[in-house]
Amino acid sequence: MKNPRIVVDRTKLRENISFIASKLKNHELSIMAVTKVFNAHPQVIALYDEFPEISYYGDSRIENLMSYQDSKKQKVLIRLPMISEIPEVVQYADISFNSELETIKQLDQEAEKQKKKHKIVLMVDLGDLREGFFEREELYECIQAVLKLENIQIYGLGVNLTCYGAIIPSSKNLGNLIDIQNEIKQHYDLTLEMISGGNSSSLYLLDSPKDILPKGINNLRIGESFVLGRETAYGGEYEQMHQDAFTLVAEIVEIKVKPSYPIGEIGVDAFGKKPHYVDKGNMKRCIVAIGQQDVALDDIAPKDKSIELLGASSDHLLLDLTHTKQEYKVGDEIEFLMSYGSVLSTFTSKYVKKEFIR
Repeated sequence: MKNPRIVVDRTKLRENISFIASKLKNHELSIMAVTKVFNAHPQVIALYDEFPEISYYGDSRIENLMSYQDSKKQKVLIRLPMISEIPEVVQYADISFNSELETIKQLDQEAEKQKKKHKIVLMVDLGDLREGFFEREELYECIQAVLKLENIQIYGLGVNLTCYGAIIPSSKNLGNLIDIQNEIKQHYDLTLEMISGGNSSSLYLLDSPKDILPKGINNLRIGESFVLGRETAYGGEYEQMHQDAFTLVAEIVEIKVKPSYPIGEIGVDAFGKKPHYVDKGNMKRCIVAIGQQDVALDDIAPKDKSIELLGASSDHLLLDLTHTKQEYKVGDEIEFLMSYGSVLSTFTSKYVKKEFIR
């Protein structure tokens, strides 16, 4: 079986990585490549390994970090560690992001057992309201306590923006991170190796005429920009990059002329939601063999712009072919442009095959 499948164009992806890698190198920024979007697929990891500009691999899942232990790049757990996974964190992650002192103490105890030194990046919340220390006093109290631990090294500071609260990175909010770094240096005589100023949403600050990335930020975590060829603060696409390195392909299993409005009393769908329909008369309806178990409807768009997405159940995606110029038939394939969410979900789905070309 070959469908549904996600098709990865190695050449386009390699060119995307090369462009961003050069940009960050020119700004003296180290790169942490986030591997979760493609589920740490070994063929993509092999491609990333070609680039010495990538110093770190970051992922939220220990299982993914475990899968590329042979790589010489440093492995970073970018989701706060669960207490239940502390042994695996110390074993498989060189660095972990942290914001809870109790977790750090347990990392210290486990590192002693494993005869290791474990590095941590302390996360600071600058307003996006996801993870991190919100009050500086709590952060400094944590630092004082951690400095007494024998098996933990405070490696740096980090911040997350745009992922939850959609707060745009700026010289003002990221400048606060530099202020904190300077205060730590002054109060604790502690030099931090990594000041991670966010993800692909911070890239626009390297090009903006109005705003700049503050001096002192020396690392960015790049996931979506490599994959989709754009910065993610405003969704600006880089003309030097490819937005179609990843393509979703699904196969047609039915084409029939049917009404556009369901017949009978409308209740809730398979996901407990009450749908709304517009009566457009009869239409040429198509079903392709993929569904919401694999990908969210809002995260894909047909490359053939004359095709309209109608809806989806767990395993069926319904399309309107009424206005298409191409004469589609059962067994034909339809290609879809992808978002970050669809790349993430389809790579995670075991039902979607992965094909690498060129």
